Amino acid sequence: MTPGRPPARPASVPEPDPTADQATKDAMSNATTVSPAHSASTASTLITNIASLVTNDPSLGWGSPRSSKFESGGDSPLGLVQDAAVVIEGDRVVWTGDQSKAPATDNRVDAGGRAVIPGFVDSHSHLVFAGDRTREFNARMSGRPYSAGGIRTTVAATRAASDAELEANLTRYLREALHQGTTTFETKSGYGLTAEDEARSLRVAAAHTDEVTYLGAHIVAPEFAEDPAGYVALVTGEMLDACAPYARWIDVFCEKGAFDGDQARAILTAGKERGLHPRIHANQLSYGPGVQLAVELEAASADHCTHLTDADVDALANSRTVATLLPGAEFSTRAEWPDARRLLDAGVTVALSTDCNPGSSFTSSVPFCVALAVRDMGMTPDEAVWSATAGGAAALRRTDIGRITPGAYADLTLLDAPSHVHLAYRPGVPLVTGVWRRGERVL
Repeated sequence: MTPGRPPARPASVPEPDPTADQATKDAMSNATTVSPAHSASTASTLITNIASLVTNDPSLGWGSPRSSKFESGGDSPLGLVQDAAVVIEGDRVVWTGDQSKAPATDNRVDAGGRAVIPGFVDSHSHLVFAGDRTREFNARMSGRPYSAGGIRTTVAATRAASDAELEANLTRYLREALHQGTTTFETKSGYGLTAEDEARSLRVAAAHTDEVTYLGAHIVAPEFAEDPAGYVALVTGEMLDACAPYARWIDVFCEKGAFDGDQARAILTAGKERGLHPRIHANQLSYGPGVQLAVELEAASADHCTHLTDADVDALANSRTVATLLPGAEFSTRAEWPDARRLLDAGVTVALSTDCNPGSSFTSSVPFCVALAVRDMGMTPDEAVWSATAGGAAALRRTDIGRITPGAYADLTLLDAPSHVHLAYRPGVPLVTGVWRRGERVL
Protein backbone atom coordinates (compact mmCIF):
# COMPACT_ATOMS: atom_id res chain seq x y z
CA MET A 1 0.00 0.00 0.00
CA THR A 2 2.59 2.53 -1.11
CA PRO A 3 1.32 5.98 -2.08
CA GLY A 4 -0.65 5.52 -5.26
CA ARG A 5 -1.27 1.79 -4.75
CA PRO A 6 -4.76 0.75 -3.61
CA PRO A 7 -4.84 -0.64 -0.06
CA ALA A 8 -5.40 -4.30 0.62
CA ARG A 9 -8.68 -4.61 2.49
CA PRO A 10 -8.38 -6.18 5.93
CA ALA A 11 -10.81 -8.90 6.85
CA SER A 12 -11.75 -6.98 10.00
CA VAL A 13 -13.16 -4.03 8.06
CA PRO A 14 -16.45 -4.46 6.21
CA GLU A 15 -16.51 -4.08 2.45
CA PRO A 16 -17.71 -0.58 1.52
CA ASP A 17 -20.88 -0.03 -0.44
CA PRO A 18 -19.87 -0.54 -4.09
CA THR A 19 -22.25 2.22 -5.11
CA ALA A 20 -20.38 4.65 -2.91
CA ASP A 21 -17.05 3.54 -4.42
CA GLN A 22 -18.37 4.16 -7.91
CA ALA A 23 -19.62 7.57 -6.86
CA THR A 24 -16.13 8.38 -5.72
CA LYS A 25 -14.69 7.30 -9.05
CA ASP A 26 -17.28 9.33 -10.91
CA ALA A 27 -16.46 12.47 -8.92
CA MET A 28 -13.66 13.79 -11.06
CA SER A 29 -15.73 16.97 -11.23
CA ASN A 30 -14.54 17.51 -7.63
CA ALA A 31 -17.78 16.56 -5.86
CA THR A 32 -18.30 13.33 -3.96
CA THR A 33 -21.22 12.13 -1.82
CA VAL A 34 -22.31 9.10 0.13
CA SER A 35 -25.50 8.44 2.04
CA PRO A 36 -24.97 8.48 5.80
CA ALA A 37 -25.73 5.31 7.73
CA HIS A 38 -27.41 7.18 10.57
CA SER A 39 -30.64 9.07 11.16
CA ALA A 40 -31.76 11.65 8.60
CA SER A 41 -32.32 14.02 11.52
CA THR A 42 -28.57 14.15 12.22
CA ALA A 43 -27.29 17.71 11.82
CA SER A 44 -24.89 18.32 8.95
CA THR A 45 -21.86 20.63 8.99
CA LEU A 46 -20.10 22.19 6.02
CA ILE A 47 -16.43 23.12 6.43
CA THR A 48 -15.69 25.49 3.58
CA ASN A 49 -13.01 27.92 2.36
CA ILE A 50 -10.36 25.19 2.64
CA ALA A 51 -7.26 26.26 0.70
CA SER A 52 -5.97 22.69 0.34
CA LEU A 53 -7.74 19.49 1.36
CA VAL A 54 -5.78 16.25 1.81
CA THR A 55 -8.21 13.40 1.09
CA ASN A 56 -5.68 10.55 0.65
CA ASP A 57 -7.74 9.40 -2.33
CA PRO A 58 -5.62 9.92 -5.47
CA SER A 59 -8.73 9.92 -7.67
CA LEU A 60 -9.99 13.12 -6.09
CA GLY A 61 -7.32 15.67 -6.92
CA TRP A 62 -3.85 16.75 -7.92
CA GLY A 63 -0.85 17.27 -5.70
CA SER A 64 2.08 19.51 -4.94
CA PRO A 65 5.55 18.81 -6.39
CA ARG A 66 6.25 15.20 -5.54
CA SER A 67 8.97 12.55 -5.43
CA SER A 68 10.32 10.89 -8.56
CA LYS A 69 7.31 8.58 -8.62
CA PHE A 70 5.03 11.53 -9.35
CA GLU A 71 7.21 13.84 -11.45
CA SER A 72 5.08 13.12 -14.50
CA GLY A 73 2.30 15.17 -12.93
CA GLY A 74 -0.02 12.24 -12.25
CA ASP A 75 -2.34 11.89 -9.31
CA SER A 76 -0.85 12.63 -5.91
CA PRO A 77 -1.17 10.00 -3.19
CA LEU A 78 -2.73 12.78 -1.13
CA GLY A 79 -5.63 13.42 -3.49
CA LEU A 80 -5.32 17.16 -2.95
CA VAL A 81 -8.36 19.34 -3.65
CA GLN A 82 -7.84 23.10 -3.85
CA ASP A 83 -10.55 25.59 -2.78
CA ALA A 84 -12.37 22.70 -1.18
CA ALA A 85 -15.16 21.89 1.23
CA VAL A 86 -16.16 18.91 3.38
CA VAL A 87 -19.58 17.92 4.71
CA ILE A 88 -19.93 15.96 7.95
CA GLU A 89 -23.05 14.20 9.20
CA GLY A 90 -22.90 12.45 12.55
CA ASP A 91 -19.50 10.82 12.85
CA ARG A 92 -18.85 10.44 9.10
CA VAL A 93 -17.71 12.40 6.10
CA VAL A 94 -20.52 12.42 3.54
CA TRP A 95 -19.23 14.84 0.88
CA THR A 96 -15.94 16.33 -0.32
CA GLY A 97 -15.24 18.52 -3.30
CA ASP A 98 -15.03 21.98 -4.81
CA GLN A 99 -16.52 24.50 -2.37
CA SER A 100 -18.56 26.11 -5.14
CA LYS A 101 -20.52 22.85 -5.48
CA ALA A 102 -21.08 22.16 -1.79
CA PRO A 103 -24.62 21.11 -0.78
CA ALA A 104 -26.72 22.98 1.74
CA THR A 105 -26.14 22.00 5.39
CA ASP A 106 -27.43 22.83 8.85
CA ASN A 107 -24.17 24.36 10.06
CA ARG A 108 -21.22 26.08 8.42
CA VAL A 109 -17.56 26.49 9.46
CA ASP A 110 -15.20 28.83 7.60
CA ALA A 111 -11.69 27.35 7.43
CA GLY A 112 -10.31 30.78 6.62
CA GLY A 113 -8.16 29.70 3.68
CA ARG A 114 -6.32 27.08 5.74
CA ALA A 115 -5.38 23.48 4.94
CA VAL A 116 -7.34 20.48 6.22
CA ILE A 117 -5.75 17.05 6.52
CA PRO A 118 -6.94 13.73 8.00
CA GLY A 119 -6.42 13.38 11.72
CA PHE A 120 -3.06 11.74 12.41
CA VAL A 121 -3.10 8.01 13.11
CA ASP A 122 -0.42 7.28 15.73
CA SER A 123 -0.05 3.52 15.33
CA HIS A 124 2.74 2.93 17.86
CA SER A 125 2.91 4.36 21.39
CA HIS A 126 3.61 3.29 24.98
CA LEU A 127 1.43 5.58 27.08
CA VAL A 128 0.54 3.45 30.11
CA PHE A 129 3.45 4.06 32.46
CA ALA A 130 4.59 5.93 35.54
CA GLY A 131 7.84 7.57 36.51
CA ASP A 132 10.44 9.73 34.84
CA ARG A 133 13.72 8.95 33.05
CA THR A 134 15.19 12.42 32.76
CA ARG A 135 18.48 11.30 34.28
CA GLU A 136 18.83 8.49 31.74
CA PHE A 137 18.18 10.89 28.86
CA ASN A 138 20.64 13.42 30.25
CA ALA A 139 23.31 10.75 30.61
CA ARG A 140 22.66 9.40 27.11
CA MET A 141 22.98 12.88 25.61
CA SER A 142 26.33 13.02 27.40
CA GLY A 143 27.54 9.93 25.56
CA ARG A 144 26.01 6.79 27.03
CA PRO A 145 24.39 4.57 24.34
CA TYR A 146 20.77 3.44 24.57
CA SER A 147 20.05 -0.17 25.53
CA ALA A 148 16.84 -2.09 26.19
CA GLY A 149 17.65 -2.39 29.92
CA GLY A 150 16.47 1.13 30.68
CA ILE A 151 12.89 -0.14 30.49
CA ARG A 152 13.32 -1.71 33.93
CA THR A 153 13.30 1.74 35.55
CA THR A 154 9.82 2.40 34.19
CA VAL A 155 8.67 -1.10 35.13
CA ALA A 156 9.43 -0.44 38.80
CA ALA A 157 7.58 2.89 38.76
CA THR A 158 4.59 1.48 36.89
CA ARG A 159 4.17 -1.44 39.27
CA ALA A 160 4.16 0.99 42.19
CA ALA A 161 1.55 3.30 40.63
CA SER A 162 -2.19 3.06 41.21
CA ASP A 163 -4.67 2.58 38.37
CA ALA A 164 -5.77 6.20 38.84
CA GLU A 165 -2.20 7.43 38.50
CA LEU A 166 -1.68 5.40 35.32
CA GLU A 167 -4.89 6.73 33.82
CA ALA A 168 -4.07 10.32 34.72
CA ASN A 169 -0.72 9.96 32.99
CA LEU A 170 -2.33 8.39 29.93
CA THR A 171 -4.99 11.08 29.57
CA ARG A 172 -2.37 13.81 29.93
CA TYR A 173 -0.45 12.53 26.91
CA LEU A 174 -3.65 11.94 24.96
CA ARG A 175 -4.54 15.62 25.43
CA GLU A 176 -1.10 16.57 24.19
CA ALA A 177 -1.50 14.37 21.11
CA LEU A 178 -4.99 15.66 20.38
CA HIS A 179 -3.76 19.26 20.41
CA GLN A 180 -1.22 18.21 17.77
CA GLY A 181 -3.81 16.64 15.49
CA THR A 182 -3.84 12.98 16.52
CA THR A 183 -7.33 11.49 16.39
CA THR A 184 -6.51 7.76 16.50
CA PHE A 185 -3.83 6.10 18.57
CA GLU A 186 -2.60 2.64 19.39
CA THR A 187 -0.98 2.04 22.76
CA LYS A 188 0.66 -0.90 24.49
CA SER A 189 1.21 -2.49 27.85
CA GLY A 190 4.78 -3.54 28.59
CA TYR A 191 5.76 -1.74 31.76
CA GLY A 192 4.09 -4.11 34.21
CA LEU A 193 5.59 -7.50 33.26
CA THR A 194 3.40 -9.43 35.69
CA ALA A 195 0.04 -10.91 34.75
CA GLU A 196 -1.77 -8.52 37.10
CA ASP A 197 0.12 -5.37 36.06
CA GLU A 198 -0.08 -6.09 32.35
CA ALA A 199 -3.82 -6.76 32.56
CA ARG A 200 -4.54 -3.57 34.52
CA SER A 201 -2.43 -1.55 32.06
CA LEU A 202 -4.55 -2.89 29.22
CA ARG A 203 -7.79 -2.19 31.09
CA VAL A 204 -6.71 1.42 31.52
CA ALA A 205 -5.78 1.71 27.82
CA ALA A 206 -8.97 0.02 26.60
CA ALA A 207 -11.07 2.72 28.25
CA HIS A 208 -9.58 5.21 25.76
CA THR A 209 -8.91 3.33 22.50
CA ASP A 210 -9.86 0.17 20.63
CA GLU A 211 -6.28 -0.16 19.37
CA VAL A 212 -4.79 -1.87 22.42
CA THR A 213 -1.65 -4.02 22.24
CA TYR A 214 -0.46 -6.66 24.67
CA LEU A 215 3.32 -6.24 25.06
CA GLY A 216 4.17 -8.49 27.96
CA ALA A 217 7.23 -9.36 25.88
CA HIS A 218 8.80 -5.91 26.15
CA ILE A 219 11.79 -7.24 28.06
CA VAL A 220 12.30 -10.22 30.37
CA ALA A 221 10.90 -9.25 33.78
CA PRO A 222 13.64 -8.58 36.35
CA GLU A 223 12.64 -11.50 38.56
CA PHE A 224 13.09 -13.85 35.57
CA ALA A 225 16.55 -12.53 34.62
CA GLU A 226 18.06 -15.99 35.11
CA ASP A 227 15.09 -17.82 33.62
CA PRO A 228 14.05 -16.24 30.31
CA ALA A 229 12.34 -19.46 29.23
CA GLY A 230 10.18 -19.28 32.33
CA TYR A 231 9.20 -15.74 31.46
CA VAL A 232 8.26 -16.72 27.91
CA ALA A 233 6.07 -19.44 29.42
CA LEU A 234 4.38 -16.81 31.60
CA VAL A 235 3.85 -14.43 28.67
CA THR A 236 2.32 -17.19 26.54
CA GLY A 237 0.31 -18.70 29.40
CA GLU A 238 -1.11 -17.06 32.51
CA MET A 239 -0.29 -13.50 31.42
CA LEU A 240 -1.80 -14.01 27.97
CA ASP A 241 -4.96 -15.45 29.56
CA ALA A 242 -5.28 -12.34 31.75
CA CYS A 243 -4.57 -9.85 28.96
CA ALA A 244 -6.23 -11.24 25.83
CA PRO A 245 -9.74 -10.00 26.72
CA TYR A 246 -8.55 -6.38 26.68
CA ALA A 247 -6.34 -6.35 23.57
CA ARG A 248 -6.65 -6.46 19.81
CA TRP A 249 -2.92 -6.89 19.10
CA ILE A 250 0.13 -8.73 20.44
CA ASP A 251 3.66 -7.34 20.16
CA VAL A 252 7.19 -8.40 21.07
CA PHE A 253 10.52 -6.58 21.26
CA CYS A 254 12.65 -8.82 19.05
CA GLU A 255 16.13 -7.51 19.78
CA LYS A 256 19.39 -8.33 21.50
CA GLY A 257 18.77 -7.77 25.19
CA ALA A 258 15.08 -8.59 24.83
CA PHE A 259 13.72 -11.62 22.85
CA ASP A 260 15.37 -13.64 20.10
CA GLY A 261 13.65 -14.90 16.96
CA ASP A 262 12.54 -18.25 18.38
CA GLN A 263 11.14 -16.67 21.53
CA ALA A 264 9.37 -13.98 19.50
CA ARG A 265 7.82 -16.58 17.19
CA ALA A 266 6.50 -18.58 20.16
CA ILE A 267 4.99 -15.45 21.77
CA LEU A 268 3.33 -14.12 18.62
CA THR A 269 2.04 -17.56 17.64
CA ALA A 270 0.46 -18.00 21.07
CA GLY A 271 -1.20 -14.63 20.70
CA LYS A 272 -2.56 -15.52 17.26
CA GLU A 273 -4.08 -18.68 18.72
CA ARG A 274 -5.95 -16.45 21.21
CA GLY A 275 -7.22 -14.17 18.45
CA LEU A 276 -4.66 -11.38 18.84
CA HIS A 277 -3.04 -10.13 15.64
CA PRO A 278 0.77 -9.72 15.58
CA ARG A 279 2.88 -6.60 15.31
CA ILE A 280 6.56 -6.54 16.20
CA HIS A 281 9.42 -4.27 17.30
CA ALA A 282 11.90 -5.27 14.62
CA ASN A 283 15.48 -4.44 13.65
CA GLN A 284 15.76 -1.27 15.74
CA LEU A 285 19.18 -1.60 17.34
CA SER A 286 20.79 -4.15 15.04
CA TYR A 287 20.20 -6.53 12.16
CA GLY A 288 18.04 -9.44 13.23
CA PRO A 289 15.16 -11.80 12.43
CA GLY A 290 12.32 -9.44 13.36
CA VAL A 291 11.28 -8.25 9.89
CA GLN A 292 11.37 -11.72 8.36
CA LEU A 293 9.34 -13.03 11.29
CA ALA A 294 6.79 -10.24 10.84
CA VAL A 295 6.25 -11.20 7.21
CA GLU A 296 6.16 -14.92 8.02
CA LEU A 297 3.43 -14.41 10.62
CA GLU A 298 1.55 -11.83 8.52
CA ALA A 299 2.03 -9.14 11.14
CA ALA A 300 0.20 -5.87 10.53
CA SER A 301 3.42 -3.94 11.06
CA ALA A 302 7.13 -4.27 11.66
CA ASP A 303 8.12 -1.24 13.72
CA HIS A 304 11.45 0.65 13.70
CA CYS A 305 13.04 -1.12 10.67
CA THR A 306 16.34 0.73 11.04
CA HIS A 307 18.78 -2.05 10.16
CA LEU A 308 17.55 -3.91 7.08
CA THR A 309 19.12 -6.26 4.57
CA ASP A 310 18.00 -6.29 0.94
CA ALA A 311 16.12 -9.50 1.74
CA ASP A 312 14.25 -7.70 4.54
CA VAL A 313 13.21 -4.89 2.20
CA ASP A 314 12.11 -7.37 -0.48
CA ALA A 315 10.09 -9.33 2.07
CA LEU A 316 8.26 -6.21 3.21
CA ALA A 317 7.63 -5.07 -0.35
CA ASN A 318 5.97 -8.37 -1.19
CA SER A 319 3.74 -8.53 1.89
CA ARG A 320 0.91 -6.67 3.61
CA THR A 321 3.18 -5.88 6.56
CA VAL A 322 3.65 -2.13 7.02
CA ALA A 323 7.06 -0.73 7.93
CA THR A 324 6.32 1.71 10.76
CA LEU A 325 9.14 4.20 11.17
CA LEU A 326 9.62 5.99 14.49
CA PRO A 327 12.01 8.91 14.01
CA GLY A 328 11.46 10.21 17.53
CA ALA A 329 13.48 7.25 18.78
CA GLU A 330 16.44 8.03 16.54
CA PHE A 331 16.27 11.71 17.47
CA SER A 332 16.20 10.93 21.20
CA THR A 333 18.96 8.32 21.10
CA ARG A 334 21.24 9.85 18.43
CA ALA A 335 20.93 6.60 16.52
CA GLU A 336 21.11 5.89 12.80
CA TRP A 337 18.03 7.06 10.89
CA PRO A 338 15.83 4.52 9.08
CA ASP A 339 16.15 4.83 5.30
CA ALA A 340 12.58 5.62 4.30
CA ARG A 341 13.61 6.40 0.73
CA ARG A 342 14.96 2.87 0.28
CA LEU A 343 11.71 1.37 1.55
CA LEU A 344 9.44 3.60 -0.51
CA ASP A 345 11.39 3.09 -3.70
CA ALA A 346 11.12 -0.68 -3.18
CA GLY A 347 7.33 -0.45 -2.89
CA VAL A 348 7.03 -0.95 0.88
CA THR A 349 4.05 0.58 2.68
CA VAL A 350 5.43 3.03 5.25
CA ALA A 351 3.78 4.48 8.35
CA LEU A 352 5.11 7.21 10.63
CA SER A 353 4.43 7.18 14.36
CA THR A 354 5.73 8.76 17.54
CA ASP A 355 6.75 5.72 19.63
CA CYS A 356 5.86 7.97 22.56
CA ASN A 357 7.47 6.41 25.63
CA PRO A 358 9.41 7.72 28.63
CA GLY A 359 12.77 6.24 27.69
CA SER A 360 13.66 6.54 24.03
CA SER A 361 11.08 8.80 22.34
CA PHE A 362 9.26 11.04 24.77
CA THR A 363 7.23 12.97 22.20
CA SER A 364 3.51 12.87 21.44
CA SER A 365 3.92 15.09 18.36
CA VAL A 366 3.26 13.50 14.97
CA PRO A 367 4.03 16.86 13.24
CA PHE A 368 7.50 16.72 14.81
CA CYS A 369 7.98 13.21 13.41
CA VAL A 370 6.79 14.37 9.97
CA ALA A 371 9.44 17.09 9.99
CA LEU A 372 12.15 14.62 11.04
CA ALA A 373 11.13 12.17 8.32
CA VAL A 374 11.39 14.85 5.65
CA ARG A 375 14.66 16.31 6.93
CA ASP A 376 16.54 13.14 7.86
CA MET A 377 14.87 10.07 6.33
CA GLY A 378 14.51 11.01 2.67
CA MET A 379 10.74 11.44 2.56
CA THR A 380 8.90 14.16 0.65
CA PRO A 381 6.31 16.22 2.56
CA ASP A 382 3.55 14.41 0.64
CA GLU A 383 4.91 10.99 1.56
CA ALA A 384 5.41 11.91 5.21
CA VAL A 385 1.87 13.24 5.63
CA TRP A 386 0.44 10.19 3.82
CA SER A 387 2.46 7.87 6.07
CA ALA A 388 1.31 9.67 9.24
CA THR A 389 -2.35 9.36 8.23
CA ALA A 390 -3.24 6.65 5.68
CA GLY A 391 -0.02 4.77 6.45
CA GLY A 392 -0.86 4.64 10.14
CA ALA A 393 -4.33 3.41 9.25
CA ALA A 394 -2.78 0.64 7.15
CA ALA A 395 -0.59 -0.35 10.10
CA LEU A 396 -3.80 -0.82 12.09
CA ARG A 397 -5.54 -2.60 9.19
CA ARG A 398 -8.13 0.19 9.03
CA THR A 399 -9.77 1.84 6.01
CA ASP A 400 -12.23 4.02 7.93
CA ILE A 401 -9.61 6.46 9.25
CA GLY A 402 -6.58 8.26 7.83
CA ARG A 403 -8.52 9.74 4.90
CA ILE A 404 -11.18 12.36 4.23
CA THR A 405 -13.53 10.54 1.90
CA PRO A 406 -17.25 9.76 2.01
CA GLY A 407 -17.94 6.96 4.48
CA ALA A 408 -14.77 7.48 6.53
CA TYR A 409 -14.91 8.72 10.10
CA ALA A 410 -14.93 12.52 10.25
CA ASP A 411 -11.46 12.84 11.79
CA LEU A 412 -10.01 16.12 10.51
CA THR A 413 -7.16 18.43 11.44
CA LEU A 414 -7.21 22.13 10.52
CA LEU A 415 -3.77 23.69 10.06
CA ASP A 416 -2.96 27.36 10.51
CA ALA A 417 -1.26 27.25 7.12
CA PRO A 418 -2.36 27.07 3.48
CA SER A 419 -0.72 23.70 2.83
CA HIS A 420 0.24 20.45 4.55
CA VAL A 421 3.84 21.13 3.44
CA HIS A 422 4.13 23.63 6.29
CA LEU A 423 4.30 20.70 8.73
CA ALA A 424 7.86 20.14 7.49
CA TYR A 425 8.51 23.68 6.27
CA ARG A 426 7.86 25.20 9.72
CA PRO A 427 9.12 22.54 12.17
CA GLY A 428 8.29 23.07 15.82
CA VAL A 429 5.56 25.62 15.13
CA PRO A 430 2.13 24.72 16.64
CA LEU A 431 0.16 24.74 13.38
CA VAL A 432 -2.85 22.68 14.50
CA THR A 433 -5.73 25.11 15.09
CA GLY A 434 -8.75 22.80 14.94
CA VAL A 435 -9.53 19.10 15.34
CA TRP A 436 -12.70 17.11 14.60
CA ARG A 437 -12.87 13.58 15.95
CA ARG A 438 -15.71 11.39 14.73
CA GLY A 439 -17.60 14.47 13.64
CA GLU A 440 -17.28 16.43 16.86
CA ARG A 441 -15.07 19.48 17.06
CA VAL A 442 -12.81 18.80 20.04
CA LEU A 443 -10.28 21.62 19.52
